[in-house]
Amino acid sequence: MDLEKLLADRLAPAFATVAGEPVDPAVRRSQHADFQSDAALGLARRLGRPPREIAAEVREHAALADLCATVEVSGPGFLNLTVADGALGGLVSALAADPRLGVPVAAEPETVVVDYSAPNVAKEMHVGHLRSTVIGDAAARTLDWLGHRVLRANHLGDWGTPFGMLIEHLVDLGESEAARELSMGDLDGFYQAARVKFDADATFQERSRRRVVALQGGDPATLRWWRLLVTQSESYFLTVYDLLDVTLSAADFRGESSYHDLLAPTVEELDRLGLLRRSDGADCVFPPGSVGRDGEPLPLIVRKSDGGYGYPATDLAALRHRTGTLGATRLLYVVGLPQRRHFEMVFAAAAQAGWLAAPVRAEHVGFGSILGPDGRMLRSRAGGSVKLVGLLTEAVERATALARERNPELGEAEAAEVGRAVGIGAIKYADLSGDRHKDYVLDWERMLALDGNTAPYLQYAYSRVRSIFRRAGVAARPDAGLLLAEPAERALAMELVGFAPVVEEVAGSLEFHHLTGYLNRLAVAFSAFYERCPVLRAEGPVRESRLVLCDLTARVLRQGLDLIGIRTPERL
Repeated sequence: MDLEKLLADRLAPAFATVAGEPVDPAVRRSQHADFQSDAALGLARRLGRPPREIAAEVREHAALADLCATVEVSGPGFLNLTVADGALGGLVSALAADPRLGVPVAAEPETVVVDYSAPNVAKEMHVGHLRSTVIGDAAARTLDWLGHRVLRANHLGDWGTPFGMLIEHLVDLGESEAARELSMGDLDGFYQAARVKFDADATFQERSRRRVVALQGGDPATLRWWRLLVTQSESYFLTVYDLLDVTLSAADFRGESSYHDLLAPTVEELDRLGLLRRSDGADCVFPPGSVGRDGEPLPLIVRKSDGGYGYPATDLAALRHRTGTLGATRLLYVVGLPQRRHFEMVFAAAAQAGWLAAPVRAEHVGFGSILGPDGRMLRSRAGGSVKLVGLLTEAVERATALARERNPELGEAEAAEVGRAVGIGAIKYADLSGDRHKDYVLDWERMLALDGNTAPYLQYAYSRVRSIFRRAGVAARPDAGLLLAEPAERALAMELVGFAPVVEEVAGSLEFHHLTGYLNRLAVAFSAFYERCPVLRAEGPVRESRLVLCDLTARVLRQGLDLIGIRTPERL
């Protein structure tokens, strides 16, 4: 169903005949025709011939009569390709009859681990967790739909030195009182109270240090109190995930503690492979190519001078487990860009150890920050981190108020449902619609607008299509012939056949702004079609054809938005 690839496949033999060797036809969309091939320009110097002459000869050899209405040599040597209406209509009809909308299941499914969200136990999730959770969930949904075995890994911060402090505070409060405080969701308050005591009381500090030793040594009472902290925190995290409408579940929690027993074997294997070196009393790996500003090699500290294990050891143990035990061949780490160097070093060390050998590969899916209207890091009025629950609740409240204002006929329950879909959708879309490597500004007015490149605009386009079928009282017939007499019909059809290639590209690049950009173009094309091509007032075959275009548009919008975790209400 990939029209661009189909044209390239038809042109490739013609270019090979003219050039005497395989040539990439370099087919892309064009403003001057449907598609354009630039390959003749690149061949001119190699063949010592004018590019227009090469393009003309390729045109003579290309088998495009059944696919293109016109193939023209343009400019310095471009081949402009205009798809025949009959061929385009046939492709759209095939999409309409396909439950997967032209997107095939992966021919060679992989086991993919998606490591995302990763909040810390006994701390509330803040706006800094939003991007990892949203981007990671979009990746998991998309790869899952393509038929891969997706393992979601929520790498909780549930181990380490701070837990001595937290457990001692819990002991001081008593289990029932601590459980009551934690169940109320005030994780930050609990953590801050423990920190105040730790900073002010030397005796409490000493107790906390001893408690860390007890925890790491497996003391039963200490482990019971630790599990209370973890259980209450996980319950809170699941509440946030439900509000954010992501697919993470209790089964996906993979705390640092789950790799504790793998740390020593991992470091022992690194030593056995000759990769460990002592540096200032610590055991380190020096990955190739990792140097500091002074030109000196940078160490990855896997075992500290006091015998404790650092974060790199946990990351290496997790990676070794995921490739060796789980059999994953693709590892995705959805973590902010400031961690780029860390992951480069971890991946390089894992490659040295043989844990990342082809076809196994690991990718740091990095992203920028969320900024406030002043262009600085988004902060609360008090200057602290913005709590994620508060941000999501505000989005839903704003969207619900707009839904009631724009459609007073909505009942309370429906208005609440629409408000949640639109509010949460707006948050996610704002995150995914720009290049993830860049920062973006949280702007409520723009995010919730019914025009422009926003989730509400796409949701409105979907509800507008569904309203056609509510009024018509009939369903589209996928087997109806496609008539593309009007320019707006043809433009919509051209966008519809572009769904499969963009999904497949995004599955590889994880650049979701390509998918959101496509969905926005589709909605814009539908809006022009809706304004210029009456559907229900048309008659006979024209009406049936336009109903197919409408139904297919709704299906593509719904599926495309579902891949990034955004709901599509029937009415707005």
